Formats: sequence, C-alpha cells, structure tokens
Amino acid sequence: MSREHTSGPLVPSRRLDLHFTPAQERFRADARAWLADRLDGPFAAVRGRGGPGDEHECFDERWEWEQELGRDNWIGLGWPAEFGGRGATLVEQMIFYEEYARAGGPGRVGIVSEGLLGPTIVHFGSDDQRRAVLPGILDGTEIWCQGYSEPGAGSDLAAVATTAAPDGDEWVITGQKIWTSLAHVADWCFLLARTQAGSRRREGLSYLLVPMRQSGITVRPIRQLTGTSEFNEVFFDGARTRRDLVVGPAGDGWRVAMGTLSFERGVATLGQQIGFEREFGRLVEAARRTGVAADPVLRDKLARAWIGLAAMRAHALDTLAAGPEAADAAPSVLKVLWSRWHQELGELAMEVLGAPSMVARGEPYDLDDWQRLFLFSRADTIYGGSDEIQRNIIAGRALGLPRQARP
Repeated sequence: MSREHTSGPLVPSRRLDLHFTPAQERFRADARAWLADRLDGPFAAVRGRGGPGDEHECFDERWEWEQELGRDNWIGLGWPAEFGGRGATLVEQMIFYEEYARAGGPGRVGIVSEGLLGPTIVHFGSDDQRRAVLPGILDGTEIWCQGYSEPGAGSDLAAVATTAAPDGDEWVITGQKIWTSLAHVADWCFLLARTQAGSRRREGLSYLLVPMRQSGITVRPIRQLTGTSEFNEVFFDGARTRRDLVVGPAGDGWRVAMGTLSFERGVATLGQQIGFEREFGRLVEAARRTGVAADPVLRDKLARAWIGLAAMRAHALDTLAAGPEAADAAPSVLKVLWSRWHQELGELAMEVLGAPSMVARGEPYDLDDWQRLFLFSRADTIYGGSDEIQRNIIAGRALGLPRQARP
C-alpha cells in the first residue's frame, strides 16, 4: 500500500531529529538526577506502583509524589510559561517522559488533570478559567476526572445523552457517566453534556467543569476482572455548576472535546512505550529463566513483539514530528497499534508462564503482575476510544472510504 492517498498520508513523513543537543542532554541529566534522588529516597515505596491494574495501590503516597513533582516544576512541562509551565520543547518533554518511565516513576494521580484538562484549558479556556483551574493542576493538589463515556454512548461520543439545563447562574446536570477513572477521589469533573434540547449527535453539546463534592453526584465503583475498582459509574441527579464554567461557547463542546482527545495521544505516549519496553524485557527474562525461550514458536512470537514495539515507536515519533500537519487519523493508528500490541503481550505472557499462570497466588484473589497485566489489558482495545471506532476513523480520514451507514 502506498504511503500517500488522495485524502492525505496515513503516516506523516517528517521525522523527529533525535540527535540531542548539549542543552537537551543537560536537561536529560537534570531529570534523571532528580528522579533518582526522589525515587531512591523519600519516595522509594512508590517506585513502579500505580500502573494499569495497580492504580488502587499507594494512592495517598502517589498523591504526595504528584505534589513533589509540582513543587519542582515538573508538571506542565510543555505549557507556556505565561500559564505556569516550563515551555519545554517537544524533545525535552519526550526526554522527561522516557526518563520517568525508565526510573520506574509511579502511575500519575494527575494524569487526567495534566494530560487532558490542563492543555484544554490552556488552548480553549477563558483567562478566568486559566487562573482558577491551572494552579491546582500545576501544584498537584486538585484531581480531575473525565465525564465522556455513557452506558449508551461508549466510544460513540456524539451519542451523549446527559443533559445540562440553565437555571439562573447555574447549569443543572442530569445523566450518567461510566468508566470514569479517579471519580471516587476527584475534586472536579470535566464532562460533555447536551445543553440544547432536541439536538442530535455533535450539535448542542457543551464542555462543562463540575465540582464533584456535592449532593447531586453519586459515585459507584465498578469491580473489574482484576478484582480492583479503578473505574466508576457517576450519576448526576440535579448536580450543579456555575454558568461560566463552560469551556468555549455553549453548544461548541464537540470541538473542545476533540481537542482534549488529541492531547490524550500526545508526547506522553512515548513514556508509555518505555513502560511497554520494560514489560517486554521482563517477559524475555522470564522466558529465558524458564527455558521456553528455546521453543521456536515462542521465540518467533517474542521477536514479533519486539518488531511491533519498534514500529509503534517509529509511528509515534513521526506523528509528533508532524504536529498539527499530521493526518487526522494518525493518533487513531497509534491507538490501534499500542492497544493490540499490549493486549497481545498479556496473552504472550500467559503462554510463556504456562499452566501456573492460571492459578492465583492466594486468597481471595491475589494476582501476580503478569496475571494482572493479562486481565487488565483486555480493556486496552476499549478505553480511550474502542478499536472499532478508531478503525472507522482511519477508514474515513486516511483511506477515504465512505462512512458507515447509520440506522
């Protein structure tokens, strides 16, 4: 298949220059030294904790870690200095996320706050919203959750049914969100709601900022295959927020929500891939230790996994280098690549470990890291936009295929 298509390139052709300058190497050394100092010292207990399937562990300690990052200005690296960030370049951000992953930095309590909402407020928010929202993210003291998915509108975000009606100086919100990470501990939620009665699909949606600690909101944990409850259902029964806490014009929420999703698949994905690389390396060690690395079939699968990891990184670098000029479908391609790869790594781990991988370590449901990876990764192809939706985006925006007919 040709790289080029009449509707635009599937993979951007510009490449990121990874010949680091002396200044960039000094930035790397500073980041590496800071991480080593903290993770070898006062925060040693959180090293490597809080990843997928382990997000319930060491929460208070990881929240302290988030505030430590904020104290030394490691949150909001790429945000403009005028909004409290460092104004770091794309390469510097990439360096930090990779060093963070290599150091075993814990799962971030502020991942939704910094990675999704912060850039959205920087780009789409009013000056008042920036002054109100950004400081709590930058110092790691306020936690945000995302209210997108609904029981009848998972990856089909345009089918949102939650409503928000004006009442004086407030919006009154009624509806339900699901698969909401951190909702049980969050101070605030940014959500998409239908503010225009009778509107359909992308029209009439608004992007609202809603305080979580109020009587009109009920949070109910969802128990997962891993036995833990990182996700939640959130019920809005007359919940309220101020009229001025709508990001962008009322009714223009679709544009803002799409902006948020584009930030979700930004430079932090490179750190994610370093984490994948560490998992893969541990699996190769396990294969050698148990002797199954000599099996030609498993050896071939391990080699294919390594190739997939390299291809994923190359695509991510190309996409980041192209920036706004990248094909609309490039982030969707990356989502399909990493979600399938990681899910298959969990399956491969079960093959490498054999029959013992099917037995929990103890009562009532004590899983080891590989079992947790296998079970949690079943969701990789669903959250963050299901693979079915991503393939539809790729088909339409990159390949120019006709849209799927709707009933």
